[in-house]
Amino acid sequence: MQSFKNLSRVSLLAIAVAATSTVAPVGTPLIGAGVARAAVVNKIVVNGATRVEDETVRDYLTIRPGKSFSAIDIDESLTTLYATGLFADVSIGQRGSTLIVDVKENPVIGRISFEGNKRLADDALKSVVRSSERSMLTRARVQSDAQNLLEAYRRSGRYRASVEPKIIERANNRVDLVFEIEEGDKTGVARISFIGNKAFSDGYLREQIQTRESGFLGWLRTTDVYDPDRLNVDEESLRQFYYQKGYADFRIVSAVADLDREQNIFYVTFTVDEGERYEFGDIGVDTSLSAIDPEAMRQYVRTQSGDTYNSLEVEKTLEALTLEVSKAGYAFAQVRPRGERDYENKTVSITYLIEEGPRVYVERINVRGNDRTREYVIRREFDLAEGDAYNRILLDKAERRLQNTQYFQSVRITRQQGSAPDRVIINVDVEEQPTGEVSFGVGYSTSDGVIGDISITERNFLGRGQYVKAAVGGGTDNQKYEFKFVEPFFMGRRISAGLDVYRRVYDQNSTRAYEEQTTGGAVNFGLPLREDELTLNLFYKLYQRDLSRSDSTDINDCAEDVSLGVCDSLGQYTTSLAGFSFVYNTLDNNLSPRDGVVVSYEQEVAGLGGISQYARGQLKGSAFQELYPEWGLLGFVKGSAGYIESIGNRLRVTDQFQGSPEVIRGFESNGYGPRDSVGGDALGGKYFVAGTVEGQFPFPVFPEELGLSGAVFADAGSLWGIDSDLSNVIGNTVQSEDFYLRASVGFGVLWQSPFGPLRADFAWPVLKNDVDETQVFKLSGGTRF
Repeated sequence: MQSFKNLSRVSLLAIAVAATSTVAPVGTPLIGAGVARAAVVNKIVVNGATRVEDETVRDYLTIRPGKSFSAIDIDESLTTLYATGLFADVSIGQRGSTLIVDVKENPVIGRISFEGNKRLADDALKSVVRSSERSMLTRARVQSDAQNLLEAYRRSGRYRASVEPKIIERANNRVDLVFEIEEGDKTGVARISFIGNKAFSDGYLREQIQTRESGFLGWLRTTDVYDPDRLNVDEESLRQFYYQKGYADFRIVSAVADLDREQNIFYVTFTVDEGERYEFGDIGVDTSLSAIDPEAMRQYVRTQSGDTYNSLEVEKTLEALTLEVSKAGYAFAQVRPRGERDYENKTVSITYLIEEGPRVYVERINVRGNDRTREYVIRREFDLAEGDAYNRILLDKAERRLQNTQYFQSVRITRQQGSAPDRVIINVDVEEQPTGEVSFGVGYSTSDGVIGDISITERNFLGRGQYVKAAVGGGTDNQKYEFKFVEPFFMGRRISAGLDVYRRVYDQNSTRAYEEQTTGGAVNFGLPLREDELTLNLFYKLYQRDLSRSDSTDINDCAEDVSLGVCDSLGQYTTSLAGFSFVYNTLDNNLSPRDGVVVSYEQEVAGLGGISQYARGQLKGSAFQELYPEWGLLGFVKGSAGYIESIGNRLRVTDQFQGSPEVIRGFESNGYGPRDSVGGDALGGKYFVAGTVEGQFPFPVFPEELGLSGAVFADAGSLWGIDSDLSNVIGNTVQSEDFYLRASVGFGVLWQSPFGPLRADFAWPVLKNDVDETQVFKLSGGTRF
């Protein structure tokens, strides 16, 4: 076995020695310094070449038979032959009129293997190695491979890794190439610090970047290691965050990662200059195009005077104006924002300039890096195609859309000159990331006991961009089965189409006086009315519900110990309904929002077949706002209201709204609202209204990486009214049928655990009815592996 530690030095020394060769007298090898003089040979003989043709060796020489040559030609020939990487040793000599070229070919690699690697698999390591089996072994390439392997380990967070390439000689000038690896310990990020930030706390800024600090949960993460590419992404994330929060002058002074080799940890420091926070000043539209009315274009402007400056709203305005102008026949029009800062009043006035742009066409769109995702899935996110007018704004929009699909770890769109001055080639480079997930969940709910689930989810099914999920779950008193499929581009248009199939079983318990089995499905379509904000959803649902009592098979007998309303609802019936919903969403993050609002209205009508006949509507809204960002304090309010009215057959207990502890905490499931004094069964209600005010804050005494935070809240609302026909069945035993306000106050403990969100709430009712059932403590959430 031969070490490659000194291969580069040996190679350079051989070339240096060869470079001193001069033409020697006839019969003398051409090695050593001498007086340069011209010589002539009639023939060139090559010795030692077995896999390389003799003629190939002669072609690399600058010396030709019958022509004079000098030491310079010898030097150039030697250098050229070594540079091919085909030869381990070369010498040139002259015997009479014959030039003798002796070569020793580099060995052929029979096998490449890795020893000592555990964290990175062989396939991952082979992908960064340029040497390949059945190719020539070259010293320079092996050294380059060793550096590439080290870089791969550094990107995986192991800066103490070492790589030693070695060769094992085999017969017939063949060798095995072995990379001996010592992976070393993981090099984590001990601390991420910010210098110069005043408006936002270090903890809040850490949430805006991908890099995370190491800690006792570090074994669950892959983002708590230093990666220079990730750091660049983090810098851009910080810029966009500040630009969208009103800090138009924000800049990153430096982003430094210092390695403490002794402790094997990194310290990452961002030095920032926040600048002042601006609001939008005067907003205007101007154009040099005679057919475009600036006032008519104002309806597409997303930025409003007096609002906090937001670069994302500026981008969306540019996109909207560009699309509308192109519809008017100006394919080459370009829209540019012209901003004027008022430093004294801290405002940014923007005029959107619409003018004719250069006539440049898209010659070709190259999509690269998509090994799994179908090319059409990427191309459909573009509002332009080959042959269309080139527009940078539309490319930026496509890049944002591709990033939002979450199919790719990175997306980069660049341009290059085409075959003519008015042609441009667009290159779309993507780096795919895993889109499948197998999840296991275990948790506890005070209303349903121990709960668990297992689900398989694929966001990019077969590379077609389709969403598929299959789940099985349940608890002490319930079982759930679900299958979901979503096609985001139905019929080739930006319309989502979904299919849901499910079965749910709920056992009789202390809060539910009956067993319930529901089997059904739904189809739905989503139409974006205003991209990223306003969506119209159309849906149809069909399900069969079976209500029964475990202690009685005769409906008439169950009236002895339960409500007549519950008894009247027992049996099997089918519901067929259609409806729509409007959703307005400006949240900055749908999973963990800290800014924005989401409002939805849903209307559905049952009676398109089946037994149930009613109209039901619900209005919901939530608003999130950072109150003191430097402290990480989040405030939000939410409200909801709903109604249901019979339009034919009377309503059943299960058709009406039920009192939920998720809406008004401090109460049991079905713990408030109309109730039958016979058995104390909850009957549900035709109307409900509810509201919540909550503030969340991090726990200052616990390490930030634990993800612990606290909350204080106040809930209020009411559930009232029952169907008149149902009331006639029950008689005069209904309690708490009228509007009665319930309210509670409390506090909660939230944990953003690596297994999923967990929450424990302690709530005390301050307004309640005598027949209501209360619950002070509620634990909800689950784990995900």
